[in-house]
Amino acid sequence: MVFRLPVFSPCSNHSCRVFPVWSKEGDYFTGVNTHEIVIGTVLARNLNVTVGDEITLLGGGYDGSIAADIVTVVGVFDSGIKDLDRSLAQLPLNTFQTVFSMGSAGHSLVIAAPNLPIVPLWQREVQSLLAADTPLAVLDWDKLQPGLKQAIKADMSSAAFMYFVLVILVAFSVLNTQLMSVLERTREFGIMLALGLRSSRISLLVVSETLLLSLMGLVIGVLIGFCLILFLSYSGFTYPGMEEMSSKFNMPSEIFPTVSALSLLLGPSFVFVGSLLASIYPAGRIHTLQPVMAMRAV
Repeated sequence: MVFRLPVFSPCSNHSCRVFPVWSKEGDYFTGVNTHEIVIGTVLARNLNVTVGDEITLLGGGYDGSIAADIVTVVGVFDSGIKDLDRSLAQLPLNTFQTVFSMGSAGHSLVIAAPNLPIVPLWQREVQSLLAADTPLAVLDWDKLQPGLKQAIKADMSSAAFMYFVLVILVAFSVLNTQLMSVLERTREFGIMLALGLRSSRISLLVVSETLLLSLMGLVIGVLIGFCLILFLSYSGFTYPGMEEMSSKFNMPSEIFPTVSALSLLLGPSFVFVGSLLASIYPAGRIHTLQPVMAMRAV
């Protein structure tokens, strides 16, 4: 079978990856000089080939010659992105350089950082290794995918707004609960005031009740959230429309969240602080109580 492959992704060893590969059938390369190829599920289906079949590659070499080779399909991957599974394949680096007369030349080099915060540091270090008059450019992910950065900012803005609305709703719920508690115990508070207990101590009691309830809710919520995030970090999750949106940025349709102290405590901490602030008004009403009038309250 002869076909023209628009995109090649050469790799020099078994650990090389330019994108996360989810193996669906077969295995990776057995060596760096073998005439083997790994293709996506969509491309394999379109060509009607499986692991063990041979494919003839035709293309143009770096020096203008005709590049041709017969390679064996050793693996089929499923990245979850149809565009990648349709058009991308991987060849051993030495085989690719020989067949396409590349020598030691290349058009791009992809460096995968272990985490996002370290990207600017690595970018500066790589840039410092290049000569001042070099035509090469070191681009980070937001330069290569500006739309993805805008989508992240939009998602963060919507999440911040939702957190703000959630904190307001929780604060008003706590305010309503504590205010009703103060009103229902007006007679009790009046007796306590008549016995000589200062209003500040009673206000502290109301705030302490809110603190204990909020702290219990914080602990229970964090524990449940930790278990849920830990489960989803292994199983992943998606939602309607995620596949269509992620395909625009060559990203998988499944999300695998990571467990961190920031993700677990950021939202609940805002709710916790909002609950404590909501108890200030009910506690302040106690200072306006008169012992005689309060004891007469029904």
